[in-house]
Amino acid sequence: MTQKQRVALLGSTGSIGTQTLDIVRRRPEEFEITTLTAGNRWEELVAQAIEFQPDSVVIANEQHYSAVKEALANHPIKVYAGSNALSQVVTSGEVDTVVNALVGYAGMLPSLAAVKASKRLALANKESLVVAGEHIMREAAERDVPILPIDSEHSAIFQCLAGEVSAPRRVIITASGGPFLRTPAEKLQDVTVEQALSHPNWSMGAKITIDSSTLVNKGFEVIEARWLFGLKPEQIDVLVHPQSIVHSMVEFEDGAIKAQLGTPDMHLPIQYALRFPERGELGEERLTFEKLATLTFEQPDLVRFPLLGTAYDCLRKGGNSCCVMNGANEVAVAAFLRGEIKYIDIQRVIMGTLERAQFVATPSIEDYAASNEESRRIAREIIRN
Repeated sequence: MTQKQRVALLGSTGSIGTQTLDIVRRRPEEFEITTLTAGNRWEELVAQAIEFQPDSVVIANEQHYSAVKEALANHPIKVYAGSNALSQVVTSGEVDTVVNALVGYAGMLPSLAAVKASKRLALANKESLVVAGEHIMREAAERDVPILPIDSEHSAIFQCLAGEVSAPRRVIITASGGPFLRTPAEKLQDVTVEQALSHPNWSMGAKITIDSSTLVNKGFEVIEARWLFGLKPEQIDVLVHPQSIVHSMVEFEDGAIKAQLGTPDMHLPIQYALRFPERGELGEERLTFEKLATLTFEQPDLVRFPLLGTAYDCLRKGGNSCCVMNGANEVAVAAFLRGEIKYIDIQRVIMGTLERAQFVATPSIEDYAASNEESRRIAREIIRN
């Protein structure tokens, strides 16, 4: 890499965002940050902007615009506010690569805008493809735009497929099982927020940690894999792998299985996406086989984790079903984190929303926006009642 890669980082104050900045710090000769964005953490955004001196920053919550503007008054950094600005900054001619580390539906339109602007997209926001995978992948194919997965599971599949001419027979996505892998189903009604946020292996943001505990996150990864790799639902399996060492596997027609292994650390898939097709020294802990006691695999328990099955159902049904599930899940998880509903109510809210929301067989982007709003409204009604 001779010319610096100019990077717009969406969601720079979150877990993936801060780890992306770790990579940039280690390789200043390779990467230049042109845009940083945050939702509410304006003080962190300001500190990052002062360090990396991007061309622009976006604070999605417009209430913090004045504070960010004042804090950066002595720096040549343009300050924007509002969610619409997220989709605008990614189209800048000063951007080569967009790292979308936003959480939830909010990441979908910026992903679409980046692809339409022919920007290389390093994607951590799985909801972009959960909601509008067909649209985004079609736009990417028409423009020959690479979408490089950052999720550890999809990065693993991507790495296993690198250099292969033959299509895979199936992919196997691994799941840690989260903190409640061995918890009897009847005891899940007493789960606290603190318990649900105690992931045994990964350090992640609050929302994705809750999604991991319910296996909604794994269900969304199945949907994401369908679009990223052009697979049918029956070609995507999930195995529980509590050690989180094997990140995913790919099986081919001849029976050969390739797996990508590594420590549970997101720096590797982030750097792989940024530097692809090249690899490089990472400086993180390396996997040593002699220290591994054992690697185990088992089928997921759909009685304990029924929402994984729900995600498969939504994928098979198609239309706006996955969008509706995502909207309901975002509302339910937020309510649980605020202590408004019990842990087991997340499932009740999602299932109730799917039953009541209008089904759209061939949705447009505008239909997705309407479905997102409707699903959130229904989910809030279910929570209130």
